[in-house]
Amino acid sequence: MEWLEQLELILLDWGYFGMFLSALLAATILPFSSDAVLMGLVAAGCSPVGIVATATLGNWVGGLISYWMGWIGKTEWLERYFRVKHETIVRQKARVDRWGPLLAFASWVPFVGDIFAIVLGFYKAKFWPTAWWLFLGKFLRYVIEAVVIYYAV
Repeated sequence: MEWLEQLELILLDWGYFGMFLSALLAATILPFSSDAVLMGLVAAGCSPVGIVATATLGNWVGGLISYWMGWIGKTEWLERYFRVKHETIVRQKARVDRWGPLLAFASWVPFVGDIFAIVLGFYKAKFWPTAWWLFLGKFLRYVIEAVVIYYAV
């Protein structure tokens, strides 16, 4: 994981643009976290408002990329390559439809949040409500994180 530490240092040096990129990477299926960059920039004295804005935008765009990745997915692929039964797919769709785009609010949750965005795209959840809840969840996560770090430093 040494290369991840090096990447975090580079992104810290890039300031707000580095925050945007780290948040974007963290919102995809790549194993990356934007927390260290956010912490470093707050500790370095960058504007918490600027950090929250760029982190939210980057993480939201990354979430929309995950949504799009799900959107282009096909049921046949799950059945053929992952050996998921058609009945299971139908049952999961019913669960996703129960919550709908509101499920995107939980996309900030580590490890499983990216999967929510992909699943919402896969099951063709309405784009604009999904994008809104995706944005709101990510925004509130970064606000809380920045406030906690700001007052802890």
